[in-house]
Amino acid sequence: MKFFIDSANIDEIREAAGLGILDGVTTNPSLVAKEGKDFRQLLDEILAIVDGPVSAEVVSTDQEGILREAHELAKIHENIVIKVPLIREGLKAVRSLSDEGIKTNVTLCFSPTQALLAAKAGATYISPFVGRLDDISIDGMELIEQIITIYRNYDYRTQVLVASIRHPLHILQAGLLGADVATIPFKVIDQMFAHPLTDSGLQRFLDDWKKSDARFV
Repeated sequence: MKFFIDSANIDEIREAAGLGILDGVTTNPSLVAKEGKDFRQLLDEILAIVDGPVSAEVVSTDQEGILREAHELAKIHENIVIKVPLIREGLKAVRSLSDEGIKTNVTLCFSPTQALLAAKAGATYISPFVGRLDDISIDGMELIEQIITIYRNYDYRTQVLVASIRHPLHILQAGLLGADVATIPFKVIDQMFAHPLTDSGLQRFLDDWKKSDARFV
């Protein structure tokens, strides 16, 4: 499973890249707005850090506007993936972009039938939002299972990118289901390292070492 970081914060992205586990980045208008930087400048900084897919989202909601913004974004770098909302006009644009060989990430997916539409439109990635479904008492990971089953039934090439991840359990479940990508907030990446037995075990090793006469050569 590929790990993307769901962030537009340069410090977080640089730190995650330094771990040696990062495959890509996803951004959205809300994440970009938090940084207070020019969008193009921010993308250039991200692309200089990460050698992998970087999702950049359009803000138009009509096909013509989406395609205009998508073509401008695609010119920036070959690693740019155009993030498009799962609406009628969005999927019409995805079809055109797919035919042009431009990679797309269809976002704001909340049902398996929406995911099916995105795959038929030629989306490179589909982004189901599991955390937001959990927030309204719907099992977000059940959606992931349904999408993966449908895609495997018909051999769709669209990759399932699990989004709106809230905790490490979402990542575990995504891995068990065979999701292609998890896009993870930095704080959740950090949580994945934590285990009390690791902490206590390391402390015991260090304490025992100090008590012994052992030395490094």
